[in-house]
Amino acid sequence: MIVVTGGAGFIGSALVHGLNKKGVKQIWVVDQIDHPQKQENLNPLLFDKLIDKDDFLNDILENNLPHCDAILHMGACSSTTETNEAFLNKNNFEYTRHLASFCLDRDIRFIYASSAATYGAGENGYSDDESRLKLFQPLNLYGDSKQKFDLWAQAQGVLDKIVGLKYFNVYGPNEYHKQEMQSMVRKGFIQIRDTGKIRLFKSYKAEYEDGNQERDFLYIKDAVAMTLLFLEQQGMGGIFNVGSGKARNWNDLARALFAAMNKQENIEYIDMPEEIKDQYQYHTCSETEKIQKAGFTETVMSLEEGVADYVEQYLVPGRHLGAV
Repeated sequence: MIVVTGGAGFIGSALVHGLNKKGVKQIWVVDQIDHPQKQENLNPLLFDKLIDKDDFLNDILENNLPHCDAILHMGACSSTTETNEAFLNKNNFEYTRHLASFCLDRDIRFIYASSAATYGAGENGYSDDESRLKLFQPLNLYGDSKQKFDLWAQAQGVLDKIVGLKYFNVYGPNEYHKQEMQSMVRKGFIQIRDTGKIRLFKSYKAEYEDGNQERDFLYIKDAVAMTLLFLEQQGMGGIFNVGSGKARNWNDLARALFAAMNKQENIEYIDMPEEIKDQYQYHTCSETEKIQKAGFTETVMSLEEGVADYVEQYLVPGRHLGAV
């Protein structure tokens, strides 16, 4: 049996779909169905049980969990604008620590979601070499909460026994419940569909023109393949970047959307909200050598390929991943 926390969410439900495609159906989904789209994410999937995240934690703390082979821990508050530090500490750090300790004590495979937000402004690079962990300075409390667990695992000397995945800008079907935290592909699709134009933030750094701020965009199908690699590579542990290894800008994303939707380009640049100016990343790009050495040798989709697949197969038809 495999447990997927956050299993009704974006990456979590995509992982359940990926497991189903490999013939795995003995799955526990851990989540709270606090949005109708989360239920829509689950409807096409095959799994044994849906359990509330608080009930699952109680099972862990009371040692009431039936035998399982692995826990894929994708559940967390993923809002980069969350300001409640105590909530993030409990929900992201403490929850993960309890699950990791449980798995380590019982030799259960533990794979958890870290984040590229831990890299901050990128002044210390984007290397997933664990010896550099203490150098990174996240720009927000969300990134801090993820960094805190990475550092805890390192301090405990257990990073080689578990797998932490630093997801970069993942986009794709099943993100529809994420509201403001949806990718710009989904939000831009809606803007173009409804208004004929897309709105991007202006740049406040001279070295970047408006819309030329860069991100490492990764399609969800590639993120799933990278994640499930570590179920197969049981002896592999450590921190790994999950990204494309290429920096592309928001203008590139907008053009890919207009092309996929067969619409004329129309980009409007808007002021960036004051509350995010100081924590805005102008460039991210994953180093991918480590995950390649771990066994991931597939070629990931380009931004244009991923956006086209997302738009044509999911956004236009209104489908979820796994739906027929």
